[in-house]
Amino acid sequence: MSDTEFPYSLTLSIPLPTTRLASSALRALEVDTELSPFVRRELAVTSSPKGSDPKPDEPAILETTYRATTNRMLRVAVNGFMESLGVVVGVMEELDVDVLDAEEDQEKK
Repeated sequence: MSDTEFPYSLTLSIPLPTTRLASSALRALEVDTELSPFVRRELAVTSSPKGSDPKPDEPAILETTYRATTNRMLRVAVNGFMESLGVVVGVMEELDVDVLDAEEDQEKK
């Protein structure tokens, strides 16, 4: 994928409390492929913005990179992704103990 074909790009780094949750989010989000041939998306889980390998119980980052042929296509794709991400994180907040524990830890600080 060359920069001339897909000149517009955006990388989102979404921090999550554990690698397990970040991996679950990745698996849930990657099943919905981009419908437009004018948009490309790459998903990865890292433990830091530098891209080191995450350990299972430490905080992790879900990194999503979008590339598109136009800024409008990029905006539409990212908006759709953010809606899906909101659903995934909402389910995690409701059903996963790790997320609730992380929220309690943040409130105590």
